[in-house]
Amino acid sequence: MAKNNQKMVEEITSMQVDFAKWYTDVVKKAELVSYTSVKGCMVIRPYGYAIWENMQRILDRKFKETGHENVNMPMFIPESLLQKEKDHVEGFAPEVAWVTHGGSEKLEERLCVRPTSETLFCEHYADIVHSYRDLPKLYNQWVSVVRWEKTTRPFLRSREFLWQEGHTIHATAEEAMEETVRMLNVYADFCEQELAMPVIKGQKTDSDKFAGAVSTYCIEALMHDGKALQAGTSHYFGDGFAKAFDIEYTDKENKRRHPHQTSWGVTTRLIGAIIMTHGDDSGLVLPPAVAPVQVMVVPVAMHKPGVLEKAQELLTQLKSAGIRAKLDDSDNSPGWKFAQCEMQGIPVRVEIGPRDIENGQCVLVPRVGGEKQTAQLDETLGDTVKALLKEVRDRMYQKALENRRQHTYDCTTMDEIVKALEEHGDGFVRAMWCGDEACEDRVKEVTGVGSRCIPDEQEQLSDVCVCCGKPAKKLLYWGKAY
Repeated sequence: MAKNNQKMVEEITSMQVDFAKWYTDVVKKAELVSYTSVKGCMVIRPYGYAIWENMQRILDRKFKETGHENVNMPMFIPESLLQKEKDHVEGFAPEVAWVTHGGSEKLEERLCVRPTSETLFCEHYADIVHSYRDLPKLYNQWVSVVRWEKTTRPFLRSREFLWQEGHTIHATAEEAMEETVRMLNVYADFCEQELAMPVIKGQKTDSDKFAGAVSTYCIEALMHDGKALQAGTSHYFGDGFAKAFDIEYTDKENKRRHPHQTSWGVTTRLIGAIIMTHGDDSGLVLPPAVAPVQVMVVPVAMHKPGVLEKAQELLTQLKSAGIRAKLDDSDNSPGWKFAQCEMQGIPVRVEIGPRDIENGQCVLVPRVGGEKQTAQLDETLGDTVKALLKEVRDRMYQKALENRRQHTYDCTTMDEIVKALEEHGDGFVRAMWCGDEACEDRVKEVTGVGSRCIPDEQEQLSDVCVCCGKPAKKLLYWGKAY
């Protein structure tokens, strides 16, 4: 057992006082990351990494269920390879880190530390794709990438981060587009079901699409402070990369064709999204599906005979039911343990003391909702706790959905946008748009909110563009973003 030399859980800055400081406090005090001597690079500590492992486990299963295979590409990209797709290299040039020496010798050609892997996959496809029988290739990889960001914050924007990047290649445009949309839906389902985080699905405007893509699709989430966060993207490349890299195949009519490609990805940024969507002034609030510990068993007055033994029995029973459970048998006070459970965002706390044992019951305390309830110490306990974990997820989702509803404003003029933001604070602005990039830029210049996506679910809020008054073509979501 741990010695009682720990402090009570330290106070966290209120999110209403300083949201950025609150975020940093939570990240550090919940022991998710530590800073390093390299600016913008972080140590993801065991608790933080366990959250990512659970995300990875769920997503990897979903990818394999949709026919994808995992591969691993090199970390380094020769400069000449990166240069083959003009728009792609221009889009990433400001963020690229270069290797110029190997040991003490200067390299004949600079090597890029991968910011993304399209060019590497294209080089591989050119080597293995020759016939329609070789298609499609449905690949994914779990790796780290480097992007030399100027402004950094743990999880949200770091110079090195973990992600998965899917890369697929298809015989036809229709197949590739179907894949692009399918994987966006996989992301949306994951965020809403497993992360309890509502998202808006839509398409990026041309000015905001991925470098080298024909079209980019995304899921946008709204954080507790009213700022948007891009939670995942899926890109349709058409045959542009195939042409640049001389990838061809022979179709069933024996004609040479260029295949069509996609890529899609989510990152450890999703951990930041969980923090800012669900967290509160007591610390983390973790969705049960990805919480490293779903249930913490806390013995009360465990110095009394039989308490610790019964707590250990409870732990075994919960684990046998398939629940990720842990026992806090340290000699810290119950109050400290309760506060620590809240800080770590553990979805359910189970308390067991002498009186509970006498009554053949234990006390269940959900992290969200907060109403204590008793449960019988019998074979139904596992099912009872599982039902409570589902309730916690549902409450988290509804709370986040209500926050988004309260911070979504329908506007028909730029004056209305400015007024809504001044009166209610940041949030999603829904407004009509003519499709002109100049209007998109003008709205951001005047109101401070940029375009987030053209949502799949379109409505006609008015007949004219919010900026120029010309006929409107699309409903657009706008917002300030991380």
